Amino acid sequence: VQLQAFGGGLVQAGGSLRLSCAASGRAFSSDVMGWFRQAPGKEREFVAAISRSGGSVWYGTSVKGRFTSSRDNAKNTVYLEMNSLKPEDTAVYYCAARRASQTMSIMSTSGYDVWGLGTLVTVSS
Repeated sequence: VQLQAFGGGLVQAGGSLRLSCAASGRAFSSDVMGWFRQAPGKEREFVAAISRSGGSVWYGTSVKGRFTSSRDNAKNTVYLEMNSLKPEDTAVYYCAARRASQTMSIMSTSGYDVWGLGTLVTVSS
């Protein structure tokens, strides 16, 4: 599968953005999809993951209650709706795919075998 994330940009604190990640290749609906982010000088951080059907979603503690992930399997696309953005949300955001048979934690980057190139989100204060 190949992934392409887009929708990043510059937004003021308190604003909103929606990221999209389009997938092509192996059956999209068979993969759990994840979102991660990496700020300059920091490790890549788990943001969210969504089950194959979209019925279950997991969030990192720093974004819970502000971010929402969803997916449209008919469009091979996963979304990350980001609200109440803060300057500390500034990072490159990546989408990633993992096979449903993967047993590693959904919060671990090692559990994902396909990564998109990332899209930059900058939140100004």
